[in-house]
Amino acid sequence: MERIEIDLLLEAAARLYGYDFRNYSYSFIQRRVRHCVHKEKLGSISALQEKVLRDTKVMDSLLADLSINVTEMFRDPGFFKSIRTKVVPLVKDSPKIRIWHAGCSSGEEVYSMSILLYEEGVFDKTEIFATDINPAMLEKAKRGSFPLEEMQHYTKNYLEAGGKRAFSEYYKAVKDQVFFHPFLSEKVQFSQQDLAKGESFNNFDIILCRNVLIYFNRNLQNEVHKLLYNSLSHSGFLGLGKREGIKFNSYEDCYGEIDASERLYRKIK
Repeated sequence: MERIEIDLLLEAAARLYGYDFRNYSYSFIQRRVRHCVHKEKLGSISALQEKVLRDTKVMDSLLADLSINVTEMFRDPGFFKSIRTKVVPLVKDSPKIRIWHAGCSSGEEVYSMSILLYEEGVFDKTEIFATDINPAMLEKAKRGSFPLEEMQHYTKNYLEAGGKRAFSEYYKAVKDQVFFHPFLSEKVQFSQQDLAKGESFNNFDIILCRNVLIYFNRNLQNEVHKLLYNSLSHSGFLGLGKREGIKFNSYEDCYGEIDASERLYRKIK
């Protein structure tokens, strides 16, 4: 019965609002829907569906639960160090460097990449496209404002990722918030996108889709891998999350490993 209720809820969200979670991992969806039912103080998933159909604010609440936003500056510092030392040297002579952050959440990793590219002297010829399904997270990302209390941890990540300056040079503290300098977002275009819909981009030199695929079922993972592959330029680079990889999908043989431990690959065919 619960599976039917969840299926009907996801169908309603897709048909009325355009948010398609129907091919996400069922165990993940089940946990998050139950959490939303409790948060909204409702008696059943069917009651949540009824409210979603009638109240956009409840849909916003459900979207917040279903679009996980766990991120940080220079998350997994070894990954960003590999980008700095193993990828940038191979693209630095290109006339233009196009990067896609798929599932950028509130933007911490986007700003991290801007800082890295600035320090490596290639920022001015970079175009960064940052996309996410959640418009509220995109608005937060555009502001470039994060809690001051996180800066000690983010500074540690930055240094471990090979940072070359004082991290505090990149932001201004105002009370309990920090605001990253506006120039770091000058090369970034933030836009809403649902990976489940397979909307294609083309000819990116670097694509980061980190800690997103783990929430999809196998069929959707394969579809998104197809999208990522088709959106990469010849010899482009793909970065995934620690718990993700290219094995066991149709495109496994299309990539070579740049840094297997950091889930960093290069398109070879």
